[in-house]
Amino acid sequence: MDVFRIFDSVNYLENMRLGIDAVGTAGGIVEAACCYTGDVSNPNRGQYDLEYYLNFVRQLEALGIHVLCIKDMAGLLKPQAATMLIGAIRKEFPNLPIHVHTHDTSGTGVASMLACAYAGADAVDGAMDAMSGTTAQPSLGALVAATQGTDLDTGLDLPQIQAVNEYWEECRGLYAPFESGQKTGSSDVYEHEMPGGQYTNLLFQSNQLGLTGQWSKVKKAYAMANRLLGDIIKVTPSSKVTGDLAQFIVANSLTEQEVIDKAETLSFPKSVIEYFQGFLGIPPFGFPEPLRSRVLKGRTIEGYDQLQCFEGRPGAELKPYDFDAARKKLTEKWNTDGNLGDVDVMSHIMYPTVFDDCKYFYQFLSVTRPINAILLANETTFAIPRHGI
Repeated sequence: MDVFRIFDSVNYLENMRLGIDAVGTAGGIVEAACCYTGDVSNPNRGQYDLEYYLNFVRQLEALGIHVLCIKDMAGLLKPQAATMLIGAIRKEFPNLPIHVHTHDTSGTGVASMLACAYAGADAVDGAMDAMSGTTAQPSLGALVAATQGTDLDTGLDLPQIQAVNEYWEECRGLYAPFESGQKTGSSDVYEHEMPGGQYTNLLFQSNQLGLTGQWSKVKKAYAMANRLLGDIIKVTPSSKVTGDLAQFIVANSLTEQEVIDKAETLSFPKSVIEYFQGFLGIPPFGFPEPLRSRVLKGRTIEGYDQLQCFEGRPGAELKPYDFDAARKKLTEKWNTDGNLGDVDVMSHIMYPTVFDDCKYFYQFLSVTRPINAILLANETTFAIPRHGI
């Protein structure tokens, strides 16, 4: 792997330094991301103005990055804003490669990426036509066709793109039963600012939580949750915090003021509590008060007797991790006879629950494979229930 895109969910520079330094030391290409939210073309939008982004890019450039990524995870970068933002960055940093990533939730993705290109971006992301649009990336074919015969001609052959697209059209038809059901773009993304990667997932989760038929309420609550959290940049994992709070609000029929007034007694989702404790770092404009103080009243961080919240980079406060002890524990738990690899240990450290689920799944497969072989030999149909073992 040569190119590493390094970003932080709330643009907290201190969380990015280690990754930038590590990739640079290893000889990789550092593509540092500036996550985009708000609307730089709207002077009434608030704190995320053009100067905010330019200042953040200045700090990234000073760290010696090789490529700048503008990460527009919710598809909020309107054409006029794209012209302003990319144009200003290109003017100040004429030699810094700029790569723009967006989602097409609102339907303006192609226009915005063209605006980025004409303003000086070096690369923009697109998706094959059959897989593009809505919460995915804008159409690659449209971008290629729109720039043919211009100074920005990509050199890509449109008939060849269409040939590849035919394959993906067939694939999408096969997987249609598993899609979210979203049929069109939705310009209300400019109100709730939900990332494209979260939009369909949250729709599914809401149904699983018994909020079927209340998707419009969840989207409105998402905007409310964003305000309550201090108008934060929303990308994994800060977007999860916002989504968890939104579903909590809908499930408990809370108003914005009730969340603030009753904060000391409400059973907030763990992700929300940890956000206010500083687990993700410090958002650009600080934490909202008095909500934060009320949420954290009487709470301390698990494993830290007197520490109520992290004051800086949370990783700097963590106790040294005993990798050897973790490997030994996992070896005993899963009876791996010393065959546990570094990837297994790291997977457990970062995602302990997911790692356990994965190991349970593979253990189940090792038991059922011989059974399936016997059943198939006897021409017997054997079905495993879809939801759980």
